[in-house]
Amino acid sequence: MALPEEFLTRMQQMLGKDYKEFIMSYDEPRQYGLRVNTLKITPERFQTITPFPVKPIPWVENGFYYSEDIHPAQDSYYAAGLYYLQEPSAMTPAGRLPIADGDRVLDLCAAPGGKATELAARLKNTGTLVANDISNSRAKALLHNLELFGAGNIFVTNEKPGNLSRAFEGWFDKVLVDAPCSGEGMFRKAPEVAKTWRTDRPEYFANIQKDIIANAVKMLGSGGMMLYSTCTFASQENEGSISWLLNHFPEMELVEIQPYEKFGPGIPKWGDGRPELKKCMHIWPHRMEGEGHFLALLRKKEVRNTVIQPFLSPLRLDKSEKLLLEEFMKELGISIATDHIEARNGKAYLIPELPEQVRGLHFIRNGLFLGTFKKNRFEPSQSWAMALSADKCSQSICLPRGDARIERYLRGETIQAEQEAEKLKNGWKLICVDKFSLGWGKLLNGVIKNKFLCSWRTN
Repeated sequence: MALPEEFLTRMQQMLGKDYKEFIMSYDEPRQYGLRVNTLKITPERFQTITPFPVKPIPWVENGFYYSEDIHPAQDSYYAAGLYYLQEPSAMTPAGRLPIADGDRVLDLCAAPGGKATELAARLKNTGTLVANDISNSRAKALLHNLELFGAGNIFVTNEKPGNLSRAFEGWFDKVLVDAPCSGEGMFRKAPEVAKTWRTDRPEYFANIQKDIIANAVKMLGSGGMMLYSTCTFASQENEGSISWLLNHFPEMELVEIQPYEKFGPGIPKWGDGRPELKKCMHIWPHRMEGEGHFLALLRKKEVRNTVIQPFLSPLRLDKSEKLLLEEFMKELGISIATDHIEARNGKAYLIPELPEQVRGLHFIRNGLFLGTFKKNRFEPSQSWAMALSADKCSQSICLPRGDARIERYLRGETIQAEQEAEKLKNGWKLICVDKFSLGWGKLLNGVIKNKFLCSWRTN
């Protein structure tokens, strides 16, 4: 493929004897990958039910390669949120940020959601995930992917990093910064990026990165960890940005990243020369079956005067709303605690814990949207359906994968279900492929009226 001459000259200077092998990798086909949603299924179980051949990605526990001639996004398991399509190297950052149950986690540059969905899965619906993107349209795409995955403990924002840092100072246990960059590592996957590359782009993005990571450090709590990543080879944006961070924030220190034999170390001379930069990590396309990436894991040393912020109080359900919601859950055999459910503008949300200072931030979604209160009834949402399964809802209709009715359901059509409905009474039902949820339907005498979200329907 055609690559910019200035880029090639610089890479030859950087890589020396490895340059020839690096350039030859551009003649190899790109790799295709999917990452299993561990909120819904284990990687081991997925391998036993997958309808197409996959091969494990050796450095990503829940990642798999698939071949170019397969189209996983057209499968009903994709519609059920069982996996996310993602380039193999891009799976690494979210997998190398240590996540514990109950953590407060920030994905600062989160759209379209590849890393945020993995962070949500690893939180196991505990703690809080704040997922942000400065672009409103991209933030909406981010929310869609989180909803598809069944993530509930989310606060999806559309803000500048500086506005977030004023609301979340010292609040997070973990922060992921997959920084905007010159994208050199994606040239093989996306040749159009190579066509727009210029020699001044690395410096341009390095300046943006400094503002982002400065705000990220401010939001990180004492002892917290930050994973910084890019998909570029440019030293200004990699070791250079980390050197700048360490020089301006002495409370931050580099720590080792979970190893893999083919990862490459950071190169101190590409930064300010400090030996600690070897703890950074490179993914090189000529050494691994993936595109180019850079990662650095940092810890914020214990600091005094940690900011303590009060929690945002929920807007409680009134008695009639609470009764309607409880009646709905009883009818369908669903059990969730109501103490963190709030009502806003006739809609119910299961909300995560957030600091009081978030008031005034522009957000796309706070919590799991459960549904809407209408006159004398409650109507459940698509996002709540995706957070459930047949094991969590006694009023479910499970169709086997490959059943033609699934395709019709996903198109928004009415479907027949006389046999499946024999032991069920009329009313709301969770529609599933196998036991994995797809959405809602309303059963009436063996016929399912389609309640699949209109904007999600296929053509």
